[in-house]
Amino acid sequence: MRVDLHVHSRFSRHPSQWFLKKIGCPESFTDPLKIYQNARRSGMSLVTIADHNTIEGALEIAHLPDTFISEEITAYFPEDRCKVHVLAYAISEAQHRECQRLRFNLYELVAYLNRAGICNAIAHPLYAVNDRLRLSHFERLLLLFRNLELNGARSPRLNTIIRRVLAGLTAAEMARLEERHQVAATGPEPWRKNVVGGSDDHSGLNIARTFTTVEGADSVAAFFAGIENHRAQVHGEPATPATMAHNLYGIAYQYYKKRFNLGRYARKDLLIHFLDQVLDPTWPQSGGLVSRIYHFWQYRRRPKTAAAGAPSLIVQIKAETRRLLQRNPDLLFLPTPDAEERRPLEKTWQRFVNQVSNALVCQSADHLLNHLAGANLFRIFQTLGSAGGLYTLMAPYFLAYAHFTKDRCLGKAVERRFALSPTAASSEKAVAQFTDTFYDVNGVALTLQQQVATARRQGKPLTVITCDPGQHALGEGTRNFKPVRVYDLPEYPQQKLHLPPFLDILGYCHDSHFDQIHSATPGPVGLAALAIARILKLPISGTYHTAFPQYARFLTGDDALEDLTWKFTLWYYDQMDMIYAPSQNTRAELVQKGIREDKIKVYPRGIDIQKFHPAKRNGFLRRRFQIDHRTVLLYVGRVSREKNLHLLAQAFQELAAQNAGVCLLVVGDGPYLEEMKRATRGLPCFFCGYLTGEELACAYASSDIFVFPSTTDTFGNVVMEAQASGLPVIVSDEGGPCENMLPGETGLMVPGDDVAALTRAMRKLAATPQKAARMGRAARRYMAERSFDAAFDQTWRLYQQMPTAHDAAA
Repeated sequence: MRVDLHVHSRFSRHPSQWFLKKIGCPESFTDPLKIYQNARRSGMSLVTIADHNTIEGALEIAHLPDTFISEEITAYFPEDRCKVHVLAYAISEAQHRECQRLRFNLYELVAYLNRAGICNAIAHPLYAVNDRLRLSHFERLLLLFRNLELNGARSPRLNTIIRRVLAGLTAAEMARLEERHQVAATGPEPWRKNVVGGSDDHSGLNIARTFTTVEGADSVAAFFAGIENHRAQVHGEPATPATMAHNLYGIAYQYYKKRFNLGRYARKDLLIHFLDQVLDPTWPQSGGLVSRIYHFWQYRRRPKTAAAGAPSLIVQIKAETRRLLQRNPDLLFLPTPDAEERRPLEKTWQRFVNQVSNALVCQSADHLLNHLAGANLFRIFQTLGSAGGLYTLMAPYFLAYAHFTKDRCLGKAVERRFALSPTAASSEKAVAQFTDTFYDVNGVALTLQQQVATARRQGKPLTVITCDPGQHALGEGTRNFKPVRVYDLPEYPQQKLHLPPFLDILGYCHDSHFDQIHSATPGPVGLAALAIARILKLPISGTYHTAFPQYARFLTGDDALEDLTWKFTLWYYDQMDMIYAPSQNTRAELVQKGIREDKIKVYPRGIDIQKFHPAKRNGFLRRRFQIDHRTVLLYVGRVSREKNLHLLAQAFQELAAQNAGVCLLVVGDGPYLEEMKRATRGLPCFFCGYLTGEELACAYASSDIFVFPSTTDTFGNVVMEAQASGLPVIVSDEGGPCENMLPGETGLMVPGDDVAALTRAMRKLAATPQKAARMGRAARRYMAERSFDAAFDQTWRLYQQMPTAHDAAA
């Protein structure tokens, strides 16, 4: 006999999900008769309905053959009001009333059920109904219940943990639990447990997806006797967050369909027709040839021209539905679902929501950027309101992923407690690091690439998640998602904004079982990281590695835009559980701006001291640029005004006028390149574009003095690379670079934005090559202590020290 032991009808009226509460929708909207018909059509031998604290649904089909009455009882541990759900099977109306009287004390309820000979089970034993369930509660449930449910709507991983716990129980273990909790174990052999299963369906979309079988049973009594005699088995297809989200959309659609009589539009409106097919299990067949011809004509018709401005959310959804159906006309004519064909519907729906939401995000971003460019504040708020509607549209997926994640911590605690995973207690926390600059040519990207390589070499569970449209070879530890839209920034040509495919990344993070998230960007990818951390209830840290507000001022000359960028930056980083600053200077700036001091740690940075080495002084500049018998001043980095390169050009003009034995080598590219070339025309100044790998290392080592006048860098990786290559450095006294050199020992520090001071420092080192060489040797010794592996080990320890929900689950 096959029975789905956990199905809800429209008599489960009180939703626990805020999404359904918001729209005034009941927890389930399925008619009891439809449940009966669907269950029988799906091969169930017996049919029951287990509504929350009521048997009205079961009574509506009690007159039909092969049915019995059940309910899902909301019960409480009397000590702390921890809420659990108890399934009671094959009960009478009088027994139902007694269960309702006793349900506020779980111990009294279970004692009554056992005295009355009522087969019962604890539903979803690792699901914290009101977020109070802890390991100690689960241990008491093992003592109280002989039957535990493998729930068809919950994470299959939790069901696996339950199976493994039950398989490992012994008489000695149960005796220890009795002693610890002072609760008597149920049954003569309390270590021998049974499992039962049900779909926990609330929408009619997944009836019989999970069910219980008992071989040889031919009646209700024989079926439950088989359960008590350890002959029950659970079968079914594992649920995913997409399964739960599909159910929530189905409940909401069925509610609105009845409330507003939407069914009358199913033959006329493409959107309603499509929704009927994927969200309502009772939708009829497509209506024959005439209906097919009509809908084929409808989806082929060109939509009317939209009005100017941002369209309403429903208009956008209808337009995207039409476009989707034009690309996939087969979605218009899905077959009538039966027991097997209902399964692909959730994938069809997920694909639809993903495509529509990505398109709507792009439209919202387009309108927002256009209104920002035109300073149209009213339209900006209008667009933000539309984005709020988009959030509501996607809320079932957010809710589903949150629900599937919330009990993962308890599951891990159970694994540790029952020694199901010997390494669970000592394994390192898996970190997902989000960035939008992984494939760029800058210090941040280089550091991230080195971190991935080091983590892979040391076996650390670090994964970098990025979003880039290019075709890149993906190594282990890297996951790139194609952006749904790429935006150019006119003021910053080398930097682009990438809109990430949010649901795809959310699904990947959920399936990868990360323990924490680290964001290396406050851009769109970083915003996705923050949202995913909140949905999956993961701690999140962030690195403040770029002075975005100062960049905004340099690139636009607009103080108001700098102030606005500061407001956003501070809001974003204030959401972090921990902030990593690359220097004390940056940390002090964030504290001065209002970030709590205890949230900010200065993290170590290192470099590849073998790659950047004085031994690579090998005539590279002579061969490449015919530079010989000159003192070579070197700049490496982005060629832009925010690096103060206009000051460097001016200082070099003055230096070259006094010293014919100097030249300037500029390595890099950027928006100031052509202007700097014009400013240094006729001077011994060489521009060689980007250099990487050995060429870059040789350019460092073959030069004599490194000059980095930037005041906006939070760290200055190139300053460390230059010192490791044996060069003295000249840096400003603002920002992070001055913290990565020893003033007077490994180089000179000058006041920021002071052309005269910069010129004097360059002249001083160029005129005293012995002193410059001595500083270069000291710089190499200083950097020898800053290897990348050592810095990574320290950074990894910082990541591992972040508390997670797993640490408190027990």
